[in-house]
Amino acid sequence: MSVMSIPWDQPATMIDLEGRAPIIGTIRDCAMHFALYKPHAKDNARILLTRPVHREGRKTRTWILNPDEIDQLVSRMRAESETAASGNS
Repeated sequence: MSVMSIPWDQPATMIDLEGRAPIIGTIRDCAMHFALYKPHAKDNARILLTRPVHREGRKTRTWILNPDEIDQLVSRMRAESETAASGNS
């Protein structure tokens, strides 16, 4: 499983390296909140997964998603939303 194939309903926790309260929900909840963050907050955000995923170019799986990987999830979420919206027209 790669970052782009994480199911939206998988439980996850968004954490902040500056110590703000975590967001406990699903991957989709975390991606939605991340999309609203200002650049400084995005730099400090991480997602803690309940199941590890493979990263391209690495031999081991990871439990933590970095900002660039969370950005990929936001892009996927937006693309899926646009596809669904255009399909309903």
